[in-house]
Amino acid sequence: MRIEDIRATVKGRLGREILFYETVDSTNTIAADLAEKNPEGTVILADCQKKGRGRLGRHWLSPGGVNIYMSVILRPDVEPKDTTLVTLMAAVACTLALRRVTGILITIKWPNDLMASGKKIGGILTEMKTAGTRVISVVIGVGINVNGDRDSFPEEIRGIATSVKNETGKQASRETIIAEILNEINRLYPLIERTAGRDRLLSEWKNLTSTLGKQVIVITGQETLSGYAESIDDEGLLLLRLPSGELKSISSGDLTILR
Repeated sequence: MRIEDIRATVKGRLGREILFYETVDSTNTIAADLAEKNPEGTVILADCQKKGRGRLGRHWLSPGGVNIYMSVILRPDVEPKDTTLVTLMAAVACTLALRRVTGILITIKWPNDLMASGKKIGGILTEMKTAGTRVISVVIGVGINVNGDRDSFPEEIRGIATSVKNETGKQASRETIIAEILNEINRLYPLIERTAGRDRLLSEWKNLTSTLGKQVIVITGQETLSGYAESIDDEGLLLLRLPSGELKSISSGDLTILR
């Protein structure tokens, strides 16, 4: 991977320091270890992950040389309850960057999946460290399937996963996509610390999602809920209208859109 090409294209302060590894257990693990001593905006990139993680502790398939495995260290001046906005911000940044670079109509499935043609093309894992009511650091982990062929996916996920190459029929530049994501993060990140900025960020997310306005099933903890995905609130929680008419706020869960 050509790290200097990325540095030369990033236009803001976030992403100026990039640490690249051929193989790691997880970029989020390294970023978490460095979060308190490295500058805000430090990026951890890897060509391959041995123990890539998705949400809820799931394994994220991370073969070498074809995809994007990236983590960004942030220190937002927000309360812990507001860090969901960081995930929304990262989802918007990735979606806009991928649309611009690849031409694919990427959408966001709540809470953190990047979708193309109804299949998952990427995901975001946000992890934070707090002290009381203070956020010490937030690590945004981004995984995007770029140049993997359909046959490279395990058989059990071929029907639900895709890649940029699968969608366009051609190879894409990982460096260009990474630089555009970082440029979008530089543009959007300041919004989460201002009320007016948050409203703008939430509006952008709503314009890019494929979840709202749909009948869905959400599995959260031991509870399975079905209803109408009405909106998200100011903290990024899903507002689910139950068949009873009750409006329920959901902070996390596995969501399936009913077709």
